[in-house]
Amino acid sequence: MGRILDTINGPSDVKKLSLEELKILAEEIRQELITVLSKNGGHLGPNLGVVELTLALHYVFETPRDKFVFDVSHQAYVHKLLTGRRERFSTIRQPGGLSGFMCRAESPHDCYGAGHAGTALSAALGMAVGRDRLGEPEHVVALCGDAAFTCGITYEALNNVAGQVRRLIVILNDNEWSIDRNVGAIAAYFNRIATNEKYAALREQAQRFLEKLAGKGAVRVARKAEEAVKGMLWPSVLFEEFGFTYYGPLDGHNIAALVSTLEFLKKQETPVLLHVLTQKGRGFPPALEKQKKFHGLGPYDPVTGATPASSKPTFSEVFADTLIKLAEKDRRVIAITAAMPNGTCLDRFQPRFPDRYFDVGIAEEHAVIFAAGLATKGFKPFCAIYSTFLQRAFDPVIHDVCLQNLPVVFCLDRGGLSGDDGPTHHGLFDVAYLRGIPNMVLLHPKDEDELADMLCTALHHPGPIAIRYPRGTGPGVPVKDVPEPIPIGKAQVLREGTTVAIFTLGIMATLGESLADALESLGISTALINARSAKPLDQNTLESFAQVCDVLVTIEDHVLAGGFGSAVLEALNDRGLRVPVVRVGWPDCFIEHGKVDGLRAKYGLTRDQVLQRVLAALRRPCALVSA
Repeated sequence: MGRILDTINGPSDVKKLSLEELKILAEEIRQELITVLSKNGGHLGPNLGVVELTLALHYVFETPRDKFVFDVSHQAYVHKLLTGRRERFSTIRQPGGLSGFMCRAESPHDCYGAGHAGTALSAALGMAVGRDRLGEPEHVVALCGDAAFTCGITYEALNNVAGQVRRLIVILNDNEWSIDRNVGAIAAYFNRIATNEKYAALREQAQRFLEKLAGKGAVRVARKAEEAVKGMLWPSVLFEEFGFTYYGPLDGHNIAALVSTLEFLKKQETPVLLHVLTQKGRGFPPALEKQKKFHGLGPYDPVTGATPASSKPTFSEVFADTLIKLAEKDRRVIAITAAMPNGTCLDRFQPRFPDRYFDVGIAEEHAVIFAAGLATKGFKPFCAIYSTFLQRAFDPVIHDVCLQNLPVVFCLDRGGLSGDDGPTHHGLFDVAYLRGIPNMVLLHPKDEDELADMLCTALHHPGPIAIRYPRGTGPGVPVKDVPEPIPIGKAQVLREGTTVAIFTLGIMATLGESLADALESLGISTALINARSAKPLDQNTLESFAQVCDVLVTIEDHVLAGGFGSAVLEALNDRGLRVPVVRVGWPDCFIEHGKVDGLRAKYGLTRDQVLQRVLAALRRPCALVSA
């Protein structure tokens, strides 16, 4: 007997199944997730937790007519399996394959793309208002994790629902986790609702009604009972104050209860919020035991969950270990993360200095302004935020930190290409969006030891400073026991030369070194310079090589528009220097997901491709050098 999953070619096939068959299908989907992601990596835990919920949504609603808006959308793998992409599911997060997030260009069932938290409710409200303006009948459903409610954008949307829309369904998928366990008053509020003994007993009674009876009557009885208890326990329920009618909490793994409730909610003529309780990692014991690890990861053993060990520390680990060293000697050091203690490795710092560690939830704007406030009291806040997420706090960086010249350190993890996660997570814009801000310093380490030195430098710098470092491991340079400050705005000349000068930024020093070797093998005198800083530039070193060399080369893991190469061109122009510059970086487009080496080859960031451009600029015959 074949799998039910193999018969699912679209949502209409889901609707043909009985509730018992849906339960079987749920387990088949879990096994498919575990098997495929063990090879490709991905967001396993979140997707294991929403299997029944996603099945119930497709059983009750009809996409693409009805719209499902997933917050972050890393939990949309089940949705992809049910919407005509089952045969391609093995390609997820692979070059040329399915995206690991919702993608409008990928399928008409993906009505809204995402990759960052807090966007679903605003987008869904916009769709619902647009629907009403056009007089269309479809339903709009926003699926938000509880972590999304630590994000300010969600509350901005909540504030605008009442009076603007007639029908809107919001599902609060409450599993107590984002990437790490959720923190703060909102998480505590949800926990009180879910764990109150009186309310829990009432919820079980309501669920029995739903299981025994079908349709509107049962849900109304459950609703009436829940209203009575909530009126006693919480006189002002958060969501109802915002204009929603609240239902729940409901077991998010009970397909029958979910289907009955959703059938009822789709008939309502008022904004409704359904609070469902799910278990992140459900069905895979390793994911239940290590929920933080299995939120998102690379390949793993599908039986044990074991992952390959690396002999080299990641840049994130070097950052955290160095910050611990600095904190041991300087009580001003404060560590701040926006719901990413594991990703930034600040979970290493927290147990050592719990009173100097702050996880503010998915609230990057607040994290930056909070850091600014700490800085006014003489503390030295190190704000560790992924490059792609700091984009959300651009105004506070300008208005609250740089305008007041406060000594906040921005530790930009995942600076540069982020590989399999794709365009929502590539950190390719930070030089451009930070370089134009007065008082800001931008440092870029070429290796692990230089990262440690730059963190030491930042500790002693009296103003704003950002240190950008890549995802994963580096060249494996050992980190010395005691980091040392480096001079800000002073490049490091690694090799002297008189014909070509290669200026590299950060991790791209490896490519620069390989290019220099290739040019030298052709008899071309080549200088290699580790720029270290995108702002301020080392104007003197740049000018000295521009005056003697025939061609300058800039190499960066960043978009060319507004990046390091642009800064070099501006500086040369200001000094009246006309030397040709070959700029190497990412083009003016959003780079898709894929393996880093493959994407670099596609977009011209390999040694041989750059070599041809340099030889052309020198007007020398092109000659490939074997790898």
